[in-house]
Amino acid sequence: MSSSSSDVRVVVGIDFGTTYSGYAYAHKSNPNEIIAQDSCRGHLVHGIYKIPTVISYDDDSYTNVNSWGFSALAAFEERRSPSTSKPIELFKLLLLGNVLTDKLSIPDKLDYKKVTSDYLKELCKDVKKTIESHWRLLDFYENVMIVLTVPAEFNDNAISILRECAFNAELIKEKDSRNLIFTTEPEAAAIHSMYSLKKEHNLKPGDSFMIVDCGGGTVDLTTRELTEDDKLLEITERSGDFCGSCFIDKEFVEFLGKNIGKDAIDNLRENRYTNLQYLVQEFSDHAKIPFTGQSESFETFNIDLEYEYKVIKEYIEDEKKKGELDEKEWMIEVKFDDVKKMFDPIIERIFKLIRGQLEQLKRCNKKVSVILLVGGFGGSKYLQARIKDEFTTEVSGISVSTQPIVAIMKGAVKYGLEKKIVKSRILKWTYGTDVVRKWQPTDPLSQKLPNGYIKVFEILAKRGKQVSLSDKVIKYFKPYSIQRKMGFNMYVTLSNSAEYFNNNSEIKLLREWEIKMNSSSGLDDYDEDDDVISLSLGFGQVEICATAENSKTGDKHEVTFKQDFD
Repeated sequence: MSSSSSDVRVVVGIDFGTTYSGYAYAHKSNPNEIIAQDSCRGHLVHGIYKIPTVISYDDDSYTNVNSWGFSALAAFEERRSPSTSKPIELFKLLLLGNVLTDKLSIPDKLDYKKVTSDYLKELCKDVKKTIESHWRLLDFYENVMIVLTVPAEFNDNAISILRECAFNAELIKEKDSRNLIFTTEPEAAAIHSMYSLKKEHNLKPGDSFMIVDCGGGTVDLTTRELTEDDKLLEITERSGDFCGSCFIDKEFVEFLGKNIGKDAIDNLRENRYTNLQYLVQEFSDHAKIPFTGQSESFETFNIDLEYEYKVIKEYIEDEKKKGELDEKEWMIEVKFDDVKKMFDPIIERIFKLIRGQLEQLKRCNKKVSVILLVGGFGGSKYLQARIKDEFTTEVSGISVSTQPIVAIMKGAVKYGLEKKIVKSRILKWTYGTDVVRKWQPTDPLSQKLPNGYIKVFEILAKRGKQVSLSDKVIKYFKPYSIQRKMGFNMYVTLSNSAEYFNNNSEIKLLREWEIKMNSSSGLDDYDEDDDVISLSLGFGQVEICATAENSKTGDKHEVTFKQDFD
């Protein structure tokens, strides 16, 4: 990757969330003063200012951004501006490719990378404006480090795409700038929470704690161990799933559809999108957020289609549904059991994630001292009560962060200020490259090449291995005298025993690196005995770091990606 100025003075941590986003920042001269930005003044989300991850375009060609955040919803209010397209939401989840194609979609004319880039560009404008208002003489691209948080489930491809989007959004000047780094959302929360856990739960060196980050789209987990020097070891493979609070909203919309008809829901999405979203928000404020799981404290949420939500009534065409609703005087009651049924499947998926972490700990003879809930959904009283009931016998300390909304963005800033606070991470994938060697009788005959050789997978770093940020894997190359470029293929798999490439192989091409030779290497002064290029790969970072240099002269060589991901 391209090198960048090391003169970083300000760190900005960006929590690019599925439903809400925000950022925090601090100057290196005063690292203890981390400020969470109130970018959407006048709009409180769970007690803190955040920006909806929503964007709209000026028309159905989706060429120019019309508005973003709260204004994107307001601009669409009852289609007062006929030329304004429907707001785009939940697009962050599309960064993982086809995982959720049956649940999410964007207009055919739009590419999810463009939507992500456009949203980040609007957010970037706010970031730049804020930083400039505090420190006018700073060069944003030289003096500011951006730390972007990603879900635990984001793979290397998704992170590479997000880097490309950040570059398109003008968050960084060069695509491979090292003034952009990544950390996972639960890791950022763990960094932010470490000191409070020591104080409130008497966390000591050698103790471990589990962060359960419950956001709008994903729930992400990591288990860390505190070291003697106040560093964090990742001791289990981080995990996550698409079971955040927005999926409870989705269950509510499906419940509504059963009462008014699927066609009515589809028409509302198309023609009265803001009215539908307003109803979802009302459900969230009056039923989802205050839900405790105690029937005696629950107040039925009533949807009055005759008066309060008359615009919804107008889109009901199913005569059978009309008759049923007429008998109920056009009142839909969302009762205790209805809401409980929306929560419980989501909570069971969170239980599965927690059990997975606990099982990993058992295999390495470790126990977790504390489970800490963070994120907006982590503030749910019902979720908290269910987790305590389910896991109290296994984990004595189960609590909620005092700052669940800002924990991720502030933790990202702390990581940018002191990356060494993370001592190790666990690899979620096995990484390797391709090597051609002579075919042997024990090799598959079908893989034998016409020249008697075979291409095999050479493992560089195994899944499940604990690696520190300083750990390096070095690969050596000998260039030809006239060679100006060298290629290096990186592959990834979930298997620790993969060996052969074939059509059904789980070994996937991750990226192609290209090493560009300096003019002093591989040309007239070439010495075949001395000129060896070493490619150093660091797997301890969330994003793989690659550095190439001449082992004899120490000359650095540029390492770039040869291709982007689709």
